[in-house]
Amino acid sequence: MESHTDTIIEKTESHFFPVFNRSPLVVDKASGCLVWDVDGKEYIDLTSGWGVTTLGHSYPVLIQVISEQLGLCMQAPNCNLSYTIPQAEASELLCEISPPELTRVFFTNCGSEAVEGAIKLARRAKNKPGFIACRNGFHGRTLGAASITGQERYRAPFEPLLPGMKFVEFGSCAAIEAAIDEETAAIIVEPIQGEGGVIVPPAGYLNGLRKIAHRHDILLIFDEIQTGIGRTGKMFGANHEGVTPDILLLGKCLGGGIPVGAIVITEDVAATIEKGDHGGTFAGNPIACAAVVSVIRELLAHRILEHCQKAGDIVINSLREIQHSTAEKIVDIRGRGLLIGCELSSDELASAISNQCLEQGVIINVVHGKVIRIFPALNVDLSLLEKGMQTIANIMGSSLLSEDT
Repeated sequence: MESHTDTIIEKTESHFFPVFNRSPLVVDKASGCLVWDVDGKEYIDLTSGWGVTTLGHSYPVLIQVISEQLGLCMQAPNCNLSYTIPQAEASELLCEISPPELTRVFFTNCGSEAVEGAIKLARRAKNKPGFIACRNGFHGRTLGAASITGQERYRAPFEPLLPGMKFVEFGSCAAIEAAIDEETAAIIVEPIQGEGGVIVPPAGYLNGLRKIAHRHDILLIFDEIQTGIGRTGKMFGANHEGVTPDILLLGKCLGGGIPVGAIVITEDVAATIEKGDHGGTFAGNPIACAAVVSVIRELLAHRILEHCQKAGDIVINSLREIQHSTAEKIVDIRGRGLLIGCELSSDELASAISNQCLEQGVIINVVHGKVIRIFPALNVDLSLLEKGMQTIANIMGSSLLSEDT
């Protein structure tokens, strides 16, 4: 007899775009950092729904806020030609937690849309088409975002893409400056390359980029879609160096699981915008904005960023203990807060560990082939986190895993 799991998988594979390499997990419900499949098996989620369930799955306060907003107004009757309370509150609150130079907000449906908006803003502000981005970087799947994504596999199938894009080594200010020419409008970087394998740049890199952008009168764009809203233990990844960009891009953690992104800009950039330059039917949707307000308030009210740093230390220390006992398997451990990467000796080993973790009830993620990325909810229960890390340790120490895996 066919199981319920098989039925759901078959339906999905028969009708959904064949674009994902999925695990055989059919999720029924989730709460906090726990997930249950349709057969009732429990899993510890160390991916926070791909970095979006900031406060865990089904966070009670967020559910209440969203439910109340659903009963008040799901969408403004004439879109953004009128005002809503959630959009006003979310705009004000996001500017309050951002560096003081960033005073204007536009809400999008996702991070990729934020990148698309930033491309338009930079071209409008500087009247130039060129961008400098970094190899190994990732900015999204839409055509504009893919054009500035520094991984060939995301660009090649869809070329020709936007012209004027240059890619240089991540972490090198000299490489950025050498690539600037008369057509350059902006530099775009991630404070930490997430999809690229959780690559942390050298100290002073972001400050160096700020100086270069000033010197050449071009814009500096920080893609904080993965690092923003507390993920690194500070509200924004660039806060670790105290650097303010001209354009800040957000997504993932921003809505706590509700799809939303944001572009936050300076008054100088805002001064170049004209009515009608940008828009969106669901831009600043009341439900999404209510979620944004709730997430930010919860982070501030409960000192969750401090908890994030403590939890991150647990992950790092656990991985170092594993490295000490299985030195040949772990090449590097890196990251900040609860965005942590553990680079293994081979793609095959990473895949085997990920599969065995799933079998034993722990959900992890592999990026860039052989990097295990651990990025649970920022308020992850520490006992659950330790249990999940112990499972990883047991699997990595198993004699069943070898370099031939």
